[in-house]
Amino acid sequence: MKTIEDLRTRIKELSKQAVELRRKASEVYEINKEQAKDFREQAREALKRCEVLRQEIKRQQAS
Repeated sequence: MKTIEDLRTRIKELSKQAVELRRKASEVYEINKEQAKDFREQAREALKRCEVLRQEIKRQQAS
């Protein structure tokens, strides 16, 4: 099991990744809508993983 600090670090990494993917999606939208859609989907997945990690932190703190 990872420590809370490890989880927080991973959340920050995934959040930055999501922001970068959204930025890329915005940049390529006019040129390649399908690629923009893929970038947005990857960003959504990263944010979902962030939420799972946040829930894990809550579980660990409740123990």
